[in-house]
Amino acid sequence: MTTLFIRYPAKASVDSGAAQTCPFALVGDGGNLLQQGASPLGNLSDMVASARRVVLLLAAADVTLVRVKAPPLSASKLKAALPALVEEHVLGDPADCVLAATVEDSEGLRTVAVVQRAWLEVLVKALLAQGAHAVSAVPSQLCLPFQPGAVSATLLPGDAGFDLVLRHSQFAGMGLTLPAQPQAALHTLRALAGDQPVTLYLNQSQMAQFSPLAAEVPHLTLEQDHWEHWVASSRSAGVDLAPALGTSGASARAWQRWRWPLRIAVLALLVNVVGLNIEWLRLKGEAKVVSQSMVQTFKSVYPKEPLITEPIGQMGRNIRLAKANSGQTGADEFVTLSAGFGEALSVLPRRDIIATLEYKDHALVVKVKPNTVDAAQVAQLRSALAGRKLDMQEPNPGSWKIVPAPVAGGKS
Repeated sequence: MTTLFIRYPAKASVDSGAAQTCPFALVGDGGNLLQQGASPLGNLSDMVASARRVVLLLAAADVTLVRVKAPPLSASKLKAALPALVEEHVLGDPADCVLAATVEDSEGLRTVAVVQRAWLEVLVKALLAQGAHAVSAVPSQLCLPFQPGAVSATLLPGDAGFDLVLRHSQFAGMGLTLPAQPQAALHTLRALAGDQPVTLYLNQSQMAQFSPLAAEVPHLTLEQDHWEHWVASSRSAGVDLAPALGTSGASARAWQRWRWPLRIAVLALLVNVVGLNIEWLRLKGEAKVVSQSMVQTFKSVYPKEPLITEPIGQMGRNIRLAKANSGQTGADEFVTLSAGFGEALSVLPRRDIIATLEYKDHALVVKVKPNTVDAAQVAQLRSALAGRKLDMQEPNPGSWKIVPAPVAGGKS
């Protein structure tokens, strides 16, 4: 998975009609730089669509950072209160701006990033139209390396001049669009930094141009600019303006990526539900046919008897009654079980071992007096019962359950 960082030029240079070239860097999850270069935004469609996230570094000149004192509020209430908090610091109507606040610092202050809503919407929608999965928008001034007690700065060359970016502290910075005049740009930088030492980050081609001029500017150090600086600092910037766009932001398009998968899932669910209902109707029809066949069979055998319960149960009861009336008893009836048990009991030396005798659920339940039989005698009794086609189970110690022995084929 990769993240695409795009540094977009200032709105002033775009409005001037100059050709817009955006420096970009494709970074892996481990922070390794995979690809870098500069290209118009419209030519980055393939990388935008393939990246897991696109981080848009907004020009510092287009983002105003305001330090305000905010009362302790929940996230939703703070969002509603931000326009009133920054109103006196912003030219124009705060409702026309996108506002995002950092966490409260040790002094109880928050930094609120302010950017023109219409401008940010254009950029974010352009990236979404190119297939971006998720978009973040971070002020460039908060993506410079943070150096306590010093100012970090850079002069980004553009098609219409320099974009000057300064970072004064962890959540404070600014930007200006300047003409392509190196010496004047350095003096402007020195004036804006005040008495603080300045570290100016320049690319390789700028170093040779600015080195002789920088020697004349006090407390100014030149350093090589690398994308690693921007990537590392952007992760700790503490503010993202894209979510503040609401329904116009990246979250508004999040579900569109799942449109076809969701449609396929719904279609698959519909097919399965319809198939299950068809199968249920088929089985219900077969069950009805079988039930009618059993009713007809019962009525053909017992034409004068009304059907009270299910045909199989009532027919089985009639068969048992018929056997009983003819002198036959079932293998699981009380008389058969008790007679067989009484005969098998004769193999034991004692017959006064029975505490209780109960017939329940077609089985003879016998409770034995304590310490009247041992394991050998139980085995002897079990063998005698087997000879009479009976089986003895012992669900609990001292409790025997006498049932008919299973016959060959698994039927009893």
